[in-house]
Formats: sequence, structure tokens, C-alpha cells
Amino acid sequence: MQKSKSKPISPKIEEVTRYMKERVGVGKSYDFGYREVVILKRKVQLYYVNGLVESSIVVRMMQELVNLADHEFEYKKAPEIIENRLIHEQVEKVKTYDEAVDQVLSGLIAIFVDGYDQAFIIDVRHYPGRSPEEPDTERVIRGARDGFTENIVENTGLTRRRIRDERLRHEMFKVGERSKTDVCIGYLQDVADNDFVSYAKERIQSIEVAGVPMADKTVEEFILGHKWSPLPMVRYTERPDVAASHLMDGHVILYIDTSPSVIILPTTFFNCLEHAEEYRQSPLIGTYIRWTRLLAVMLSIFLLPFWLLFTLEPAMLPDELAFIGPNKEGNIPIVLQILMAGIGVEFMRMAAVHTPTPLATALGLIAAVLIGDIAIQVGMLSSEVILYVAIATIGSYVTPSYELSVANKMLMFFLLIVTAIFKADGFVVGTLILLLYLISIKAFRTPYLWPFIPFDARAMARFLMRYPVPYVNSRPNYVHPKNIYTQPLKTNSRNK
Repeated sequence: MQKSKSKPISPKIEEVTRYMKERVGVGKSYDFGYREVVILKRKVQLYYVNGLVESSIVVRMMQELVNLADHEFEYKKAPEIIENRLIHEQVEKVKTYDEAVDQVLSGLIAIFVDGYDQAFIIDVRHYPGRSPEEPDTERVIRGARDGFTENIVENTGLTRRRIRDERLRHEMFKVGERSKTDVCIGYLQDVADNDFVSYAKERIQSIEVAGVPMADKTVEEFILGHKWSPLPMVRYTERPDVAASHLMDGHVILYIDTSPSVIILPTTFFNCLEHAEEYRQSPLIGTYIRWTRLLAVMLSIFLLPFWLLFTLEPAMLPDELAFIGPNKEGNIPIVLQILMAGIGVEFMRMAAVHTPTPLATALGLIAAVLIGDIAIQVGMLSSEVILYVAIATIGSYVTPSYELSVANKMLMFFLLIVTAIFKADGFVVGTLILLLYLISIKAFRTPYLWPFIPFDARAMARFLMRYPVPYVNSRPNYVHPKNIYTQPLKTNSRNK
């Protein structure tokens, strides 16, 4: 982001006071804290933002500085003495006003000393937020119950707790001319591809926007192509264990302050179909869960168009499957019934998001009784339409990625429309168009359908089967890791 040349800090404390009043509104903004004290015959000013700092540390720091007058008398060395008495583990110096203001607005303290042309920056940030809780969208039967929060410092700490490797890097950037939102990129230095990490940094630093109040989604739309694609080009997760697992594989993680989700780069279509629950169960059970989930995802896309095709072309339906209906077509064409039912489900989904928890049960009764049952009785919808729409909807809810589930519903509507217009030809051609589209796109320079296209037999087998962890000794090659092996091929090779 292009910025004007920053103004250096003046050694005259009066100019510092004047600049801070004009720039950040000291004395006008109630939440912008300011304190001036005289230490070793020099004026010392502290600037901070109330609500973003740990007040107890500020008070203790003030006590240490004020007590200097009782023990120190070398007035000429005041800046060095003050720096030495700043009781905190993170203290740095800045030379420009812009740097100081940006740090203060991020929750740090800036200390200016009369006659000194630098400011001391102390990290005492304490962002308001909630404690780590299990995310609602990625629950597991067995496993960790902590989840990312809106605090970027806590989020990197949750990851660091799982990967205590000195080669884990967390690099911080600021995005937004006004919001100055913290964006952190995390990666394993000896595993992640250097070119990919550099490319991710360039994309973040190239963002030019006033602010990112919507946090991760805004950053995603700036750094990725295919902005109009309904398919998710990144994977979101609120689970620290999932993020740590991808870091170990050579992925890059983006943490955005105020967002409880992190972005995993790069991502493929099949990444969005995996869930932590599969790795919390035995390999056989995990494989069963994955296959069941894949079946549900396929049903959410193809069940309704396929059933509509048999409804429009009864001759294609075997006699053994004649019971699938519809037995009564109703007063409205089947395709319109399906569209109405699908849109009605979307109404209910959005209503559930905005409905207070005590009223959720009443909303369910309205959906099941007043809408579903009465719609069948009056002939608006057939019972078969309600059944198959319900199955497809359950399949979309089973999809691990919420973004992918919504995208799959749009793909289903596309197939439904082309099947209604062109029947069998429309279904076949529409499916082929979707497949070609998936093949053509890349997510952050990565083939979206890997390992299916380009085909990687070993990786495809690992996706279809949940292998025991001791048998998985390689990282996915589409992230181009520096070290392809996660563990020694022969455990006793080091002892030879």
C-alpha cells in the first residue's frame, strides 16, 4: 500500500503533543489515553488506547518510572535509564510518528521523552474477546474442545501450543489504510515452499483498501482470483488442530485479527471434504465416515436433477424403481415444486440463523407442520418432492465446509434447470460443463481437482482411505514442500 513519507519524531516534546492532538485527537477521543510526568527533569508522555491495553501493567509501569526520581540522578542519560526501567518483555524503538501512531492504535503503548528523537513501544495489548470454545460448525465426538477466537494473538498461541518447533514462523502485516488490521501469515520455514510463501506475502502487501471490517472474507477476495466463482477457493477452519495439521503438511495459514476463522492456503476441492472427526476415530471407522460423507455430498448435488430426469423421461426408469414416484404430480410442474421447496429450505436456514435460541423449536414446528404438511395437503407440493429435497438438504448439511455446501446447492440448481429444459441431454452436458469448469480453475495457483486431475494415485488413495498415521510418511506434492517426508522411511536408520 502506497503511503506518503513518514515524518520523523521531533525531540521537542511540545511538537509531539501538538502532533498527537491533531493526528489522533488526544483530548477529544475519550478512549485515547494520555499521561505526562516529569522524570529526571524531563517531560515523559505516555499514549495508549483504553480497552486495548492491560491497565494493571500500565499502572505498574508508571510506578516504576515515577520511582526513578528517588534512585537516579544522571539527567543526561535519562532516555537510557528510562528504557532500562521499562518492565516488559517486548520493548522496541520507532523513529517516525506513523509507526508510533499505528502501534498505539493496535493496542501498544508509546512513550516519548523530551530531547529524544525516538519513541519506546511496549506491547501491553489486551484485546476484548471470549475464551476459546469448540466451534459450532466443526464439532467432533472426540478431540480438542478449543477453537480460534477473534484475538489474533490468542490464535497464533493456540497453534504454537501444538507445534513447538523453532522453525514455525508467524509474520505480521497491517492491511487497510484506516482499519490497519493485523494479518499474520504462518508457515514452517523448512517445509513450506519459499516461492509460495513469497507469493502469499506479495498478495497481502498489495491489498489497497480503506479497511477490512469483514476481516477474512475481504482479505480472501483481494488475494484470490475467480472472484465470481461460487466454489470456495480457500478452506476456512476454526479448529487449531486442523490448522496445525495443514502447517505440518506444508500449507500456509492466514490469521486475520477479529476473525475466529483462519484461511488455509492452498486449498483443493477435496480438502473441503475432509473433517477432523475422521482422524479422531480408527482408520476403518474414519474411512466409513468419509465414504458416508462423500455419498451425502454427491446426493446434495445430483439427487434432485437425477430424479427430475426420471420424472421427465419415465421410459428411462426401470420397472423395479417405479416406486420412487411421483405418484401424484400435483397442481404445479415438478421442476417448479423442487425449486420452490429448495428456496423454502433456504428461507428456513436463514431464519434459523436469525432466530433466538428459545424460538428455534417453534420455527421447526412451523417448517414441519404448517408449511410441509399443509403444502402437501393442498396439492402445492408432492410428498416425493418433500422427501428428496429433505435428503439433498441433509447432504448439504453433512458437507464439512459451509462454503462448499452453499456452492454445491448452486451447482444443483444449475443442473436442475438444464435438465428441466433439455432433459437427458441437459443432464449429461450440464454435468460435463461442471466437470470441465472444476478442471479449469486453480485455487491460488493450485489445480482445484488435485489429486483427481492431475491424477495422483497415492494421494487419491489417501483421500479415499483413512490410512493409519504410521503408514503416512509423505506430504502432498501440490504444496511443493521442501521436505516431502514427514518421518524417516526406516525408523532405525539413524542408529546404523
